Amino acid sequence: MTVATYWSAFGRRIGAWQHGRAVQSILDTPPIEPLDDGVILFSMIGTAVLLPYLVAVKSIHAQLQRGRIMLLDDGTLTTADKAHLAYHCGNPPILTIADISTAPCPKGNCWERLLAILDLRRGNYVIQLDSDTVTLGPVPEIVAAIDANRSFTLGGGLEDVQHGFMTIPKMVDTIYPDGPIYPHIQSVIEASLRDVRGAAGLKYIRGCAGFAGFARSADGRAMAERFAQDAGRAVGPRFSEWGSEQAASNFVIANDPDPIQLPYDRYTNHWEEDLPPDPAFIHYIGTYRYDRGSYVASTRRAIAMLQAARAE
Repeated sequence: MTVATYWSAFGRRIGAWQHGRAVQSILDTPPIEPLDDGVILFSMIGTAVLLPYLVAVKSIHAQLQRGRIMLLDDGTLTTADKAHLAYHCGNPPILTIADISTAPCPKGNCWERLLAILDLRRGNYVIQLDSDTVTLGPVPEIVAAIDANRSFTLGGGLEDVQHGFMTIPKMVDTIYPDGPIYPHIQSVIEASLRDVRGAAGLKYIRGCAGFAGFARSADGRAMAERFAQDAGRAVGPRFSEWGSEQAASNFVIANDPDPIQLPYDRYTNHWEEDLPPDPAFIHYIGTYRYDRGSYVASTRRAIAMLQAARAE
């Protein structure tokens, strides 16, 4: 381990400790008042992310002022966790992994989350929200997407946003002319998509499944199942690896009617780069979550906003 690597790892441990202290105050903020208005905020969580999740869901609900909560238990939620969720999130329904049949899609690696969302979208607008997100400002683009029943996705990164929605042949020619550019399964899948049925008439976007909106649709799981079967044949046994669900989410959204890529200066991922000057929504990617103190600062700011709302 180099000196630079050591200090980077040490800084992240300090950042995680600071965040763990700061996030405790979310329990002192007002509970969500859910609305049965056809909008569902959906997340898969476990005991390790309970408090960060409460920051994520309370901060977006405060700005959106829409929706009710539904959850998928990753198998680790405790009785005490469920009591906190009942109080703070309006007694949300909590599904278990065993409740979700996945065939012909893979099991595990977030596929149950995606398939549960696609089942729910038959009668609801469903927003997938990761626990490592913080909303700090108004979200009119999300409100507009719900009102117009248009799916949306968070861009994966600056370069991905520049590409946007593309036909599959154009995506492969543009990004993968010589095959996968890294060994991660998402790259392997994307590079192989030219071989799926009807590729010329299909689209794709390199989005981020950490924050995505799924418009109401009678199609339910149909596109995800098609993707799993066709891309699974093209890729082979590796298709079930972690990351395949994100590719499926991208595919489903890209082929919905008139989907939206959120503006990256307002809805962004926290990579190893400077954030936009005034983002409304930040997704704190795991590798860089505790870098530069941003996650701690955003968490404190979101909690302060929620506490201020109680005083009004």
